[in-house]
Amino acid sequence: MNARVKTGVKTGVKSRVQSRVNARGLLGRCGARLRGIGTFLRRIRVRRRRTRARRLRRVLAALLTLFLLVCAAVVVAYRMTPVPEPHPETVSQSTVFVDAGGEYLGRRGPVDRQDIPLKQVPRHVQDAVIAAENRSFRTDSGVAPSAILRAALATVTGGDRQGGSTITQQYVKNALLTPEQSLQRKAHEALIAVKLDRTRAKDDILAGYLNTVYFGRGAAGIESAARNYFGVGAHDLTVSQGAALASILNLPSYYERAGADAKVTGTLERRWEWVLDAMADSGAISARERTDARFPAFRFYPPGGTNGQRQYLIDTASAEAADRLGITEDQLARGGYKVHTTFDLGLQDETAELVREQSPAAVKGGARLHTAVVATVPGDGAVRVLYGGADYAHQPFNDAVDGAVEAGTVLEPFSHRGLRLGDPLGGLVKETAPTPLRLNSAYATLAADGTYAAPYTVAKITKAGRTVHTARPKTRTAMDGKAAAVVTELVNESAAKDGAYAPGPGPAIKDGTSFLPARPVPTGPVGHSAGAGSGPGARTAWRSVYSPRLALTLALFAERDGKPARVANLTGDLPPDTHATQTANQIWNMANTPAGQPPQAPEPTAAPVP
Repeated sequence: MNARVKTGVKTGVKSRVQSRVNARGLLGRCGARLRGIGTFLRRIRVRRRRTRARRLRRVLAALLTLFLLVCAAVVVAYRMTPVPEPHPETVSQSTVFVDAGGEYLGRRGPVDRQDIPLKQVPRHVQDAVIAAENRSFRTDSGVAPSAILRAALATVTGGDRQGGSTITQQYVKNALLTPEQSLQRKAHEALIAVKLDRTRAKDDILAGYLNTVYFGRGAAGIESAARNYFGVGAHDLTVSQGAALASILNLPSYYERAGADAKVTGTLERRWEWVLDAMADSGAISARERTDARFPAFRFYPPGGTNGQRQYLIDTASAEAADRLGITEDQLARGGYKVHTTFDLGLQDETAELVREQSPAAVKGGARLHTAVVATVPGDGAVRVLYGGADYAHQPFNDAVDGAVEAGTVLEPFSHRGLRLGDPLGGLVKETAPTPLRLNSAYATLAADGTYAAPYTVAKITKAGRTVHTARPKTRTAMDGKAAAVVTELVNESAAKDGAYAPGPGPAIKDGTSFLPARPVPTGPVGHSAGAGSGPGARTAWRSVYSPRLALTLALFAERDGKPARVANLTGDLPPDTHATQTANQIWNMANTPAGQPPQAPEPTAAPVP
């Protein structure tokens, strides 16, 4: 191989080596640069991670600080937020009047509400309300966070108002706060609800809720609702009735028409089924009770007029109850009392119906006939019947209490020579125009063998189940017992001469109408006295019938343009005294007929010649 070739080979090899060296150097330099870039990127990533961590720590610290501040604010707000007293309108109650048997007469007061202790609400009624409104009530803290968030979102977005509050929150909203819809008020409500839950027993909260929540039909509270929907007190509610009332709470203004509107009734019945199923699932009622439950019947709604004839009874009992308690009638009406009267509502209503049927429809010459009826228990004074007029709305004046019976022969039996009368009969016989109530008390004295009993209409007054007044009959001896028997014999003889009463096995009036006292048969004589004032211009006609069990007086009045007028020609085909006698005897017949038996019908007879 020549030198040139060797030199070329050496040069080529050297060139390739150099190229390789150069390539390696370039790769080294590139690698170094890449390593530098990687290091740089790693540094950036580390820096970014550290920045994010710092930022995250700062955010977390800020959030923690904010959370702690919120917690501190809540704690401070919780401690500084008192549980307010209930609004005056939620504390205000009505006073309810019932008859001697507990039947509802009516109420007085601004709202139809009465407080009752929780022990008077059956457990199944409490469980029904919890099942319908707040199933976690017994265990929750007084608030429902999810419901609060929904309400807050609805308020911010302008959406529909949201419900779902706990029973505690509802009580706070109904009784302690205004119904304003705002975030601030909702937060305030939640704070008070939590504080109330921590400081009050669950039973106390439930009692407050049941006494204030609105049930529709103008009824606030479970007691008024039970009366308005079913005609019973809360303590008498059945499982079915309690579940129905609990179902109504969802939409009271809609469901109040249950029983009168078929669509509303059907909708309520489906919700009622849902409430009962929840009660059965929770064990509040047994499977047998669930199976046996039947949808209850409701009282008719809307009710009829509230004036009518019963307001005369309420007026009289209200004045007497306020006097017994030493308060005003307005204070009584707002005090949440239950006034147990002495009235027999069944006999009262029968009397009102009979008087309506018997009274002539026509008014002659502008004169109008008034009827007053009083019945009391001799020797006790309890007033059973007090018919003061046909319609309180048209005539608030009570004829039975304030009307005047023209004396004439009305008190003649008490003027018998040699008869000694004690007070108050001694003063009564001197009156020229006694009221029907006072007149009846005189004849009741005869029935009680000379014992006078002051008439009263209030037997007992209770409040929240506690008795605050019990009546004690005020009696005194007004005449000798033997003298009372003599006077009774005289009045019967006088009535027999007038044809108003025929002695025998059953008293009778002159037109042939007869009756037999079929209730507890009165022991002792039955007295009858009747008359028509004095002379042809008489302005009253009256009739008194009495026995040891009951004394009854009926009086007829007439008025024209607000002034007294003659009763003649205002009683249809019958003379005034005969009309009074017939009507009084029919009422007496009803009063002495046992429950479940119809009164003996009068025999048909021709009208007597005037």
